[in-house]
Amino acid sequence: MPNKCYQCFRPLKTCFCKFIEPIDPSIKFVLLMHPQEAYKQKTGTGRLTGLTLVGSEIIIDTTFDENNRTQELLNDSSHYPMVLYPDKEAHYTETFNFDAELKNRKLLIFLIDATWRFSRQMMSRSLSLQKLPKLSFSSEYRSIFEIKKQPAEHSLSTIESSYYLIKELQVAGVCDQSIDPESLMNVFKKMIKLQQGFIENKTLIATRLKGP
Repeated sequence: MPNKCYQCFRPLKTCFCKFIEPIDPSIKFVLLMHPQEAYKQKTGTGRLTGLTLVGSEIIIDTTFDENNRTQELLNDSSHYPMVLYPDKEAHYTETFNFDAELKNRKLLIFLIDATWRFSRQMMSRSLSLQKLPKLSFSSEYRSIFEIKKQPAEHSLSTIESSYYLIKELQVAGVCDQSIDPESLMNVFKKMIKLQQGFIENKTLIATRLKGP
């Protein structure tokens, strides 16, 4: 009998699937997940993001120029692909002319799900991603992922990036304004609370073992 959930990839006793409230943002999210994130990261938020966003996909690889599924999506004329990535030439949702660019195509957002170091490597090794128009945040959002050390104050987890991007795209009139993206943050907060409990228990046990 399996002891792991094969949707969220967590142990069955801490499975988060019951907390997932799927939403359809009317745009397609594709999470480009580094293998380290996919198989070794216990608190990774990419899978929770994928389970929450209807129609999203997860592609696991380290480079994507020769990844068949990535190239299939890039060559699909019904989509307008962009990548969420900080860059000096990146566009902001409040100023980008989506109407002129989309032309009845569905917006496709690639999200790189990896540490910042691996994210840079994945981009540098994938020319087809480098050529895509980039989106970035003009506001400096702050992460609530306090249990995980972030490389900078404005660094966001994958699930937080999805949340803030959806909210910005709703304002821009690209994303369905009737959906509530809070379902992303709700499951994220539950995950943080659970992990905080584990940390506190470990600290308590360690303190007891040390003795007076």
